[in-house]
Amino acid sequence: MASGKKQIQLLARQFFKLSVVDGALSSDRVSGVLAYVEKHRPAHAIAVLKVYARLVAAEVARGRAVVEHAGSVHDSILATIAAAMTKKYSRPIASVSKRNDALLAGLRVRVGDDVYESSVSGQLANLAAAV
Repeated sequence: MASGKKQIQLLARQFFKLSVVDGALSSDRVSGVLAYVEKHRPAHAIAVLKVYARLVAAEVARGRAVVEHAGSVHDSILATIAAAMTKKYSRPIASVSKRNDALLAGLRVRVGDDVYESSVSGQLANLAAAV
């Protein structure tokens, strides 16, 4: 069965590589991969698509800064965060606003697996952990 898992991972990664053009995920290529899988039905197609979907979702998350906030946040702040993250990661990053009343005040920015937090709830949690 380990061989089957390796084949699934390998095929999903190959499909993912085909979906990236000039370092960016191409929606046309993703559609092409999905059409190919639907038409040709490779072995373990559902498992391959699950792995492929995780790879695509991770790539999408890498290009998006999710800015969580308790109050309102101005578009200029979102643009500033996007510009700062684009410079930091050396790739285009778009900001997306997401309300999160649990933060109390401040911001939490997530780019892929990286989290940057400057919120009251985060500072309180750090203080509680230090005591």
